Amino acid sequence: MEFVQPIRNKECIEKIKTELKKNGFRDWLLFVAGINTGLRISDLLQLKVKDIKDRTHIEIREAKTGKSKRFFINDNFKSNFNEYIQGMKEEEFLFQSRKGDNKPLTRTQAYRIINEAVRKSGVKDRIGTHTLRKTFGYHHYQQYKDVAVLQDIFNHSAPSVTLRYIGINDDIIDKTIKDFSL
Repeated sequence: MEFVQPIRNKECIEKIKTELKKNGFRDWLLFVAGINTGLRISDLLQLKVKDIKDRTHIEIREAKTGKSKRFFINDNFKSNFNEYIQGMKEEEFLFQSRKGDNKPLTRTQAYRIINEAVRKSGVKDRIGTHTLRKTFGYHHYQQYKDVAVLQDIFNHSAPSVTLRYIGINDDIIDKTIKDFSL
């Protein structure tokens, strides 16, 4: 199994957003939702309009763990969602397949969409759908430096697991070895 990395560079994130917007609002919002909520792609793809419409929080049962998860929808994100869901029915999946059968995008299709945008934007890191969740974690940690909160958001068992998961340990190790010489 190959481990994917977070997207550490905010300029790269903006390039990817620009590429995704060329495909349409759905693809852009999928990426933005992933990097701003830290939800797993499997949970994002199952969201329906009713799960976010007129709500302050996204409330789900995580597919992987079976644990309840509650995530605040901030005003900026709410504005994006509200624009996107205009004219959609409450039972529709947010990130529908374009086949018109009211089925969500598959994980494979989400990967293709994200990977193509990443490739076109010139990012060389190992990227997958899980990169969205790790990118959220990396930047949340960089902004708040609170591993305990992030550990809780991710439902991890220990701070060390969270730091390794978001690539902070890799950054620290690289930094210590960069100028090390005997």
